[in-house]
Amino acid sequence: MNPMRKGLMTTAIAGSLLGGGAVGATVFGAASSGAATTTAATSTSAAATTPPSHPDGAPNGTRPEGAPPSGTFKPNENASHEAKESAQREAEETAGKVPTTSP
Repeated sequence: MNPMRKGLMTTAIAGSLLGGGAVGATVFGAASSGAATTTAATSTSAAATTPPSHPDGAPNGTRPEGAPPSGTFKPNENASHEAKESAQREAEETAGKVPTTSP
């Protein structure tokens, strides 16, 4: 390969790396994410816009992100599922606890 062609190939590869890095930083940069942003809602009537509150502080029908599910544990009592369960898992389900063992 002659030196001129080698120089052109090196320049083309370096340019594509820099261009790809710039595009990647623009697309995946912190400025494009919306997870950490908050918006302030303004309202004229608090009673009309505020949904009833839930005991854990979340509006009805929603849970805070990462919150455990509400309600009680309901085991799978399907006969085909029960046949595959260990005695320890069945005992945990019978006690009303969420099983910690695999089926």
